[in-house]
Amino acid sequence: MVRSPLTPQQLDAGKRLGAYLRQARGDRKPAEVALAASISPETLRKIETGRLATPAFTTVAALAAVLDVPLELLARICLPEANLQNTG
Repeated sequence: MVRSPLTPQQLDAGKRLGAYLRQARGDRKPAEVALAASISPETLRKIETGRLATPAFTTVAALAAVLDVPLELLARICLPEANLQNTG
């Protein structure tokens, strides 16, 4: 099965998610965070740069736990910007 190309909204959401996770990582080394989340440093790098715009739920959940970020907050970041106002 061929996967449909990501929409501009999905790509934007991936960039927002990646930027937030990079900020939440702070001074911690990418390899340290990746190891703690049971993902590769390259996967973390792709997420943080937006090249992996739709990471698996389990990956996002693991990063949320390692970075002590509420999973609900990450979910809201991934919503299309038009829907962010309706989640208040």
